Amino acid sequence: MYIYKVGVVGAGTMGAQIAEVVSYSGLPVVLADVNAALAKRGVDAVRAIYQARVDKGKMSAEQLAEKMLLVSASSGLESLKDVDLVIEAVSEDMKLKAQIFHELDQICPRNTILASNTSALSISALGAATMRADRVLGLHFFNPAYVMRLVEVIPGLATTPQTIDDAVSFVESIGKLPVVVKECAGFLVNRVLMAYVNEAVRALQEGAAPLQKIDQEMVSFGMPVGPLALLDAVGLDISFEVARILYRSYGPRMTPSPLLETMVKAGRLGVKSGHGFYDYVSGEERDQDQGLERLLQEVRARTGQGASPWSQSRLLLAMTNEAVTALQEGVASAGDIDLAMMAGIGYPKDKEGPLHFADRLGVDQVLHELEDLAQTLGPRFWPAPMLRRMVDAGFTGQVAGRGFFTY
Repeated sequence: MYIYKVGVVGAGTMGAQIAEVVSYSGLPVVLADVNAALAKRGVDAVRAIYQARVDKGKMSAEQLAEKMLLVSASSGLESLKDVDLVIEAVSEDMKLKAQIFHELDQICPRNTILASNTSALSISALGAATMRADRVLGLHFFNPAYVMRLVEVIPGLATTPQTIDDAVSFVESIGKLPVVVKECAGFLVNRVLMAYVNEAVRALQEGAAPLQKIDQEMVSFGMPVGPLALLDAVGLDISFEVARILYRSYGPRMTPSPLLETMVKAGRLGVKSGHGFYDYVSGEERDQDQGLERLLQEVRARTGQGASPWSQSRLLLAMTNEAVTALQEGVASAGDIDLAMMAGIGYPKDKEGPLHFADRLGVDQVLHELEDLAQTLGPRFWPAPMLRRMVDAGFTGQVAGRGFFTY
């Protein structure tokens, strides 16, 4: 099925960005929210993205005007009765999303695909809120959507192959890179990323290294930004909620760092609050009880943890181990996992992704280092069973000619 017209529900940051991406590809898009003022603000945000391109000389004012003719605002969902695809982009609240899907099911034609931009919630549960679970799936865009190429395509339990094919074709038609991911908490990129950033917070909490050192070393590895600066940019409250969702599904290895929860409760949410791991408001007087160093001391006293060793490996292998776990669960293929991590979080292209990284380091070495980390830092580093199976079979990576990939 070809998509001729798209609806986006939720005119906030991601909704506006998705609407811009769709209109840039030449498709008309209706941006809907609960009232006209919010919908108009979303359209204004779309215009601002285009205006930034004009200011940089990447498009003309005439082209901006042409693209904006494709974008319309709507208060409520009634105007979505003639669209071929709806992408829901409201806040991460399952009850709210389910209600929207129920209403869309009543309004949209039976053939319309209903998609959610959720980063972690159940697609199957959203499908169950409708009478068309076969036409419901996830389309998870990454922020900023007009820059990031990756879109995770997540089928629910009832989603048909035809719906998946239609969604993949649509994602390709708007110039994005689709990766089909098996439904699970956090899908692919966020669950692997959370293992990495949560370990960075733990390293800081345990006094393994100062925050600047942690970030600088990961940038030196090739990451576009350090893990703690990344958390500040995303928002510590959002990251903590994702961490809680992952913990509910995967258990102790995904336990959120106590420091992360403490910072959220203290109002240090990152860039948006002016203070997170870093301070973004210069010269502002602030209650010392809210300062990062004071919070660190409180958490260290409460947890009773002494200083732990620092190395890049504890972050990189936390990510690699979760990627292997996702692979053995059939969440995605090895190639798609590495592709998604490069396109979704900026994993350095010369390293080719966490599974290629493991092959170059040696799968046997990865297993050995994870066993050591599990002994010194705890069972969250317990090696994925697939690693031992591969080592026993001689699939030890690039040197052996076979590992996660063939050489």
